[in-house]
Amino acid sequence: MPVVFMIFMLDKNNIPQHVAIIMDGNGRWAKERGQMRVFGHNEGMNALREIVKHSDILGVKYLTVYAFSTENWKRPIEEVSGIFKLLVKYVASELDELNRNNVMVNIIGDWSIIPEDAKKSVLKALETTKNNTGLVFNIAINYGGRAEIIRACNELIKEGKDSISEADFESKLYTNGCPDPDVIIRTGGEYRLSNFLTWQSAYSELVIVDCYWPEFNPSQYEAALEIYQSRNRRFGGL
Repeated sequence: MPVVFMIFMLDKNNIPQHVAIIMDGNGRWAKERGQMRVFGHNEGMNALREIVKHSDILGVKYLTVYAFSTENWKRPIEEVSGIFKLLVKYVASELDELNRNNVMVNIIGDWSIIPEDAKKSVLKALETTKNNTGLVFNIAINYGGRAEIIRACNELIKEGKDSISEADFESKLYTNGCPDPDVIIRTGGEYRLSNFLTWQSAYSELVIVDCYWPEFNPSQYEAALEIYQSRNRRFGGL
């Protein structure tokens, strides 16, 4: 189905400002095809390319994707190594286009401990796009919601705070300056947040998609946003 037709099915005045995505199902997708899990991650990278482009087309202001969690270090070393090699590959292949499209790349999470080649790629992406004013593309790397909360608390303790406000706390989060996600989309059919944006997701709408991440395309993305638009967001009111 042509993208233009799908756009008109959406209320263009109700596009979420901030979309967050848990890109789940790469490994299961690969396994069902008799392939190694890294093969699924590679195909997932191709899906991500299209979703970033389509977010920009639709007018999404912030896109946050869960690329590597604090728990993912428990996976086999071959898979972990493969994921970071794909990060290097992604930056090498996509950075010029991201920059041309005025996308600002941002990293949330403690990426100081990732492999050196991946770290260099991250630094290059941050430096190249730092002055861009279009879509803010947050990539969560070595990120965990609980770890982020502990980090923020420790930062406030160092400052000698006796009491804090929500604004004080949020100023120490990786997402400082970024609005909370309006909608969190999870592929792969699982009904959990998996330690993703634990503080920020308090009033996010959740949309669960049954397909695996490598299968997630712009049409399915728009279908998920249509579900979001059908919700009545009351934020505790009537």
